[in-house]
Amino acid sequence: MGTAERREAPGDGGTVRPAAQRGPGVPAAGRGTVGARELPADAAGGTAAYAAGTAPGGDGGEQPPGRPLWTEEPARRRRLPDPVRTAAVRAVLVVAVTLIQAMVAFLCTMAGSWLAFPMVISSVASTVVATWGVLDVWVTRQVWNQRNGVVSTPSSTARALRRERRRARRRARAAERAQERIRRRGGTGQLSHS
Repeated sequence: MGTAERREAPGDGGTVRPAAQRGPGVPAAGRGTVGARELPADAAGGTAAYAAGTAPGGDGGEQPPGRPLWTEEPARRRRLPDPVRTAAVRAVLVVAVTLIQAMVAFLCTMAGSWLAFPMVISSVASTVVATWGVLDVWVTRQVWNQRNGVVSTPSSTARALRRERRRARRRARAAERAQERIRRRGGTGQLSHS
């Protein structure tokens, strides 16, 4: 056996057979396999130890440490509302097309092509549309904030308006219930003292 085929498995002091003697699907000690490629021992996360049966928890002892594949971090900013995000995506696409048109117009002008004049005209029109798209994002955001309110601050105007609307709805429902009670009792307009 060569030195590449003779390696000690961690913890058991044994040797590892070559791949032809190991059989399919059995990783070499100190290495782990993912799909068709092999990983070094430190990236395999102890795959050889589990294959050799010397992993912690293999004999009913302590559980192996569960290492998640990724750690979730809280978002730095809240997700944009749907109308604002739609306007932002539209603006980005229009600005990208405008930049491409401007670059093509510049290259056609440098080359002296007949396409230069139409491209310059279309670039000017696209610039107007791109400006409108960017302003549309700002306007849509302002409108959304005005309608739905910024609820992150306790003294939000929208929150106070919602509270007042709720109170008005409750009062209207109570008045409707009282009128319905009056109608059910005979329509005399006087409430009974029961």
